[in-house]
Amino acid sequence: MKRSDLVIFLGPSLPAPDVQRLARCIVLPPARQGDVWRALALRPRVIALVDGVFESVPSVWHHEILDALDAGVAVFGGASMGALRAAELSRHGMVGVGRIFEWYRDGVLQDDAEVALLHAGPELGFRPLTLPLVNVRRAAEVAVAEGALAPRQGALLVRAAQRLHYGVRTWRRVVAAARLAGSARARLDVLLARGAPDLKADDARATIAAAAAFVAAPAYAPPVRAVLRRPSSLVRRHKLTATVSRAGRRAVANGDVLAALAAAPGAAALAEEGLRRTLLAAFARSLGYEVTVADVEGAREAWRRALALTPAGFTRFLAESGLDGADSARLCEDLALERRLLTGAARVVPDGPSQDEGLALGARLAGTWAAESRRIARGRRRLS
Repeated sequence: MKRSDLVIFLGPSLPAPDVQRLARCIVLPPARQGDVWRALALRPRVIALVDGVFESVPSVWHHEILDALDAGVAVFGGASMGALRAAELSRHGMVGVGRIFEWYRDGVLQDDAEVALLHAGPELGFRPLTLPLVNVRRAAEVAVAEGALAPRQGALLVRAAQRLHYGVRTWRRVVAAARLAGSARARLDVLLARGAPDLKADDARATIAAAAAFVAAPAYAPPVRAVLRRPSSLVRRHKLTATVSRAGRRAVANGDVLAALAAAPGAAALAEEGLRRTLLAAFARSLGYEVTVADVEGAREAWRRALALTPAGFTRFLAESGLDGADSARLCEDLALERRLLTGAARVVPDGPSQDEGLALGARLAGTWAAESRRIARGRRRLS
């Protein structure tokens, strides 16, 4: 197992050193929009989403997780942002883990603020500075179960926490706001002094353990679908510049590559070729053409052979080209659709063109027809 097989997005839910004791992995900071896409360039087998940012910067997009799933990467989520996204995407294949995920999935919780907290920056290990509401809920459960609080008092504790903004919520302020009776307050203080329940940390450990167990299990071949999800043009454009290409061990921003290509001679010709082929596949799709898994794999293999690359070299080429598993699969699907359309060109439109007509047009546009005409003429002159 390589470290890159498992990529974990983690911040305040659990200290990073704890993770290294749980699994061999790459630990990345809390996910923001585009980070899951960028992580796909590492070619992981599993991604575990625990923490993510919100409010100050755009949050991790559902489309990124769907792309990871389309690429055959297993995605686990729990504890915080991971629990939210897993509850929203479990029907698409994301695996949710833990109590917080279950609360969101079952509709017990609906507000994103339940898992929100204020935390320190990366230089201090994203240490939590305030208290998430889910931890108060869990503490109230434990207090009621152990007889430290009556059910009504447990509910009072939760309501007091709800009235406090996550940016200022601490145990001291929650307990003060709850205004519990003296004996109940004393029993709660004993429970908290013993160690306040930390449901986010518990769920984070469970999520990482589940992801690590999946990686350690015998390798499996992810299901290959002949027809892949087609993201909108908005998502495609955003992904094009938000992701990276991997050249060796270095990550190169795709936006930089695109800018360099746009400024280079021949950019217009490359764009026209790309648009022509994209439109051809889209036209085939609009006519109801479909391809099989074998067609897609055949297109992939033909592309590899045309580049004269070994399978390992082709994998490196895809990474250098900024293509993750989902995008390369979609591209090969387009190539297969294009092949189906061209093979049946005579039947695509009324009185459609034959293969010979296609050959003639291509040769005339490229100048090959004229060159061949001259070659044949010279040969005939010699014979006469």
